[in-house]
Amino acid sequence: MIAWMRIAVTAAVLVTMTLLVLPLQALAIRSGWPLARRLPLIWHRVACRIVGIRVIVTGEPSRRHPLLMVSNHLSWSDILVLGSVMELSFIAKAEVRGWPVFGLLARLQRTVFVERSDRRATGRQADAIAERLAAGDVMVLFAEGTTSDGNSVLPFKTALFGAAQSALRNAGTASVAVQPVALAYLRANGLPLGRFGRPLVAWPGDVELLPHLVGVLREGAVDVEVCFGDPIEFTPSSDRKAVARLSEERVGRMLAEALAGRPWAAGTGGEPARQETLARRTVEDDIQDRRQ
Repeated sequence: MIAWMRIAVTAAVLVTMTLLVLPLQALAIRSGWPLARRLPLIWHRVACRIVGIRVIVTGEPSRRHPLLMVSNHLSWSDILVLGSVMELSFIAKAEVRGWPVFGLLARLQRTVFVERSDRRATGRQADAIAERLAAGDVMVLFAEGTTSDGNSVLPFKTALFGAAQSALRNAGTASVAVQPVALAYLRANGLPLGRFGRPLVAWPGDVELLPHLVGVLREGAVDVEVCFGDPIEFTPSSDRKAVARLSEERVGRMLAEALAGRPWAAGTGGEPARQETLARRTVEDDIQDRRQ
């Protein structure tokens, strides 16, 4: 009974918050205001707190632009997690556009929708992503092209790494930063999820969205670590397939270290840190720092 009450209260607060923010975000997008980037960040931070997701950040997002982040993908909650860390937009499969509620939220996040199965459209879709990169938007690519069970990384799809090549032309810059990012779901209600518990949080494509959403909300508290690796410099001479393979390797390494509880340090390409401890920050820490 308590779990269902919590789900009802969480849903009511999220719906109310969304209805209040929606008109302002739509206006901000239409008017080209910087607020269109800021509002989703605020919404995701509040949503994470309400849902019970604690975001732990290791490493730092690159400050270089254009910036393409490439990440592993477990669940719909990845959007909340990454969206709460910084101002960014996502690259999502085309069918998300038509999903109830989530499709609307994705559009208000200024998501770029792509049809992965249409190879003829790959160049056009990469150009659309490149335009956003050249405009200064940080774009997130879930490079596996699907969701995993959270215990390992699936092979990265290489086609949309072509967006970095297009951005070089559109932005007139010497290089594009491609930053590997690993998402590791560690604990639920303070207890380690483990190899067999982690798929309960992950959302494979053959599971209905609503039951999975309810299941995650019933957990009450989930700890997620976001690991930012060292950016890979993508230049005119770079090979997108080689960059994709290197990104996949680094994301996999960071995920494995995070799940094993072994910290790693920036500047090592995702290798474990030599020191005993590594400062880890939560999103709440960043908020407190900015208030001081």
